[in-house]
Amino acid sequence: MKIFAVSTSATSSILMDQDSNRILYADNINAVRGVASISKIMTAILACESGKLDDMVTINDSVLAAYGSGIYIKVGEEISLRDLVYGLMLRSGNDAALAIADYVGGDVDNFIKMMKDKAKEIGMKNSTFNNPSGLDDNGGNLSTAYDMALLMSYAMHNDEFKKITGTKVHKVKTNMNFYSWTNKNKLLHSYKYATGGKTGFTDVAKR
Repeated sequence: MKIFAVSTSATSSILMDQDSNRILYADNINAVRGVASISKIMTAILACESGKLDDMVTINDSVLAAYGSGIYIKVGEEISLRDLVYGLMLRSGNDAALAIADYVGGDVDNFIKMMKDKAKEIGMKNSTFNNPSGLDDNGGNLSTAYDMALLMSYAMHNDEFKKITGTKVHKVKTNMNFYSWTNKNKLLHSYKYATGGKTGFTDVAKR
């Protein structure tokens, strides 16, 4: 289905009604490709559903494996899980992704299993998750425009997730630092109807 009154430069694109999941516009929506940091939508919703958002997390050395975009937390820093999710979604923190995975899953490998189980539950039939951040490690994370629309539609029904992804600026004080994070999602700042979202880029997945 292609409505020619709509145009986009995207290789794959979809417009889905959030309440019914009815597809309003579709272009190449089942093509499997790298999805980079929009993978973090899955990481965030698992954290929001964990019931642990108010827990204080002491950062361990799992974050030392992070590279690329980050919130630059340090080993021994104490920060709430909720604030880690803000850092994940607003600043695309790969260190935040590892800290969340380690805390919510018990370890990163178990968290990846949780990601795969949630994808199956939602009906994401053409998605593969190999890490919590979307970096190209271990083959990266693969999905389709359709599957990611299903995920975002699902996640936006969670009030905590919806609040976090729609936040323009968030400030955090920890035992080691003070942070002020501005959301990287330019649509939130330029389009008044935008309520949230997630951007992503890696050299393999592209933008």
